[in-house]
Amino acid sequence: MNVAIMTGILVISLLAGGLTNVQAQTQDPFETEEANMTTPYDPWEAVNQPVFTFNLKLDEYVFRPVATGYDILIPDAGQRSVDRFFKNLGILPRFANSLFQGKLGGASREVGRFAVNTTLGGVGLFDVADNMFGWKPSEEDFGQTLATYGVSSGPYLMLPFFGPSTLRDTFGFAVDSAMNPINYLLSTIQSIAIQGGLTLGNAVNSRSMNLELFQNVDRFSLDLYGAVQDGYLQRRAQAITD
Repeated sequence: MNVAIMTGILVISLLAGGLTNVQAQTQDPFETEEANMTTPYDPWEAVNQPVFTFNLKLDEYVFRPVATGYDILIPDAGQRSVDRFFKNLGILPRFANSLFQGKLGGASREVGRFAVNTTLGGVGLFDVADNMFGWKPSEEDFGQTLATYGVSSGPYLMLPFFGPSTLRDTFGFAVDSAMNPINYLLSTIQSIAIQGGLTLGNAVNSRSMNLELFQNVDRFSLDLYGAVQDGYLQRRAQAITD
C-alpha cells in the first residue's frame, strides 16, 4: 500500500482520537495493558461500522465472485504455492522486526529461508527451507515490535479494503510497507502499480483459500462486526505473546 495513504489514515486517526477524548470521558487507549487487548476499545465505532459494511459489500460483489472463479481455475496446490511466493517476498519486514525485537535466531532464519526458497524452491513457490531444514517463518511485524517496547494497541480501527486493525497496527503496517525496496527502486507511479497488483493478487489468492471459512462466519455470527473485531484482537494478542 502507498505509504502516503497509510500516513494520511494515521493522521486522521490521531485527530479523531483527540476529538473523542474531549467529547467523552473514557479510558485512555494508551493506558490499556496488553493482557486486556482482547477487551475491545472502540471509540470510533460510528465510523468503523460503515467502513465494515463497505468492506462486506466489496467482498460480496467483487472479491468473493473473483475468488470463486479463481478457485475453480487454480487447484489448491497452486493456491498454496502462490501464497508461499507472496510470503517469500515479504522477507524484509520479518527480518528487520526480528532484529528490532532482539530475535537474532529469527532474523538469521529469515535470511536462510529466503536464500533456500528463492533458489531451490522456485522463487518461493515451494517451502524447501521448512520441509528440508525445519526453518519456520518468524511472522514478525512492526506492530508487534511496538508492543514489545510497551506501546499499547490504541483504539480499534476498521480500514477500507484492508479490514480490522488498531492505531498501533496501522502505523506498524505503514512502516512495514515503507521497507519494501520497490519504493526506492522505481518511480512513485510504477511502485504504486506494482504493489497494487501484488496486493490485489495476494488478496484474491488468500480469499480463494478461505471461501468456506468466511461463508460459515457469515452464516453463524449474530454480530459479525463484533466477531471480526474479537477474532482480530485475539489473534494479535496471541501473536505478540508468541
